[in-house]
Amino acid sequence: MAGNVMITGASSGLGAAMARLYADPQTHLWLWGRAAERLSQIADECLARGASATPVVWDFAHVDGLASRIEELDRERPIELAIFNAGLGGTIPTGQIVEAAERTRDIAMVNFTAAVVGATAVAGAMLRRGRGQIVLIGSLTESFPIPIAPTYSATKAGLKTFAEGLGIALRPHGIAVTLVSAGFIDTPMSRQLAGPKPLMVTADAAASIIVKGLARRGRRVAFPWPLEMLRLLYLGLPRPLRHAVMRRLKG
Repeated sequence: MAGNVMITGASSGLGAAMARLYADPQTHLWLWGRAAERLSQIADECLARGASATPVVWDFAHVDGLASRIEELDRERPIELAIFNAGLGGTIPTGQIVEAAERTRDIAMVNFTAAVVGATAVAGAMLRRGRGQIVLIGSLTESFPIPIAPTYSATKAGLKTFAEGLGIALRPHGIAVTLVSAGFIDTPMSRQLAGPKPLMVTADAAASIIVKGLARRGRRVAFPWPLEMLRLLYLGLPRPLRHAVMRRLKG
């Protein structure tokens, strides 16, 4: 279906669901994640569907050596589709005003720095071939300065800007860069969040939407559409009113 596919954060949730969808006899999968046992199980599921699969155990809180590892894998098999899905979430605990500094470091490193480093590394390899697609899994929170999760929303905003800039640079050379702006997805990360999760979809449903969207090689895949419309309406409000809305989230 897609040739040689790399997926980070593939040991559970959305990454695992996308791996299953891409698994077929014409596909080789590099499945990246921290949990070796779960990663091996997902690889076995993909093998059962006819794909070949290589688990790559990696903690994206550490980026040293990440670029060289991607380049090494690309030399073995040219990476045709690279999906940077690994991420950390979470909100500020009730009764606290700011996040723990150590936690902000990990969120920023996994959600933004590792994705940027990895995407840049694979972009260099794809440029030499003049083809490929890079996918960055973001969030509709890219447009919302959420006071109970400022680092998370900031990383998604940064990812949006990075994807746009990288895409402008690469599209004339035959390489697509696609940003996925998703709403709530039923994953282990989202289950840790307190409060309402409107229009939440299963990981399998989200994966299906994303995979179909990526086939069009467009600049952005955003869902669910009601939350995307809400995002656009929010951006049309005056800044003081936008801030008043966000303060209500903080309580």
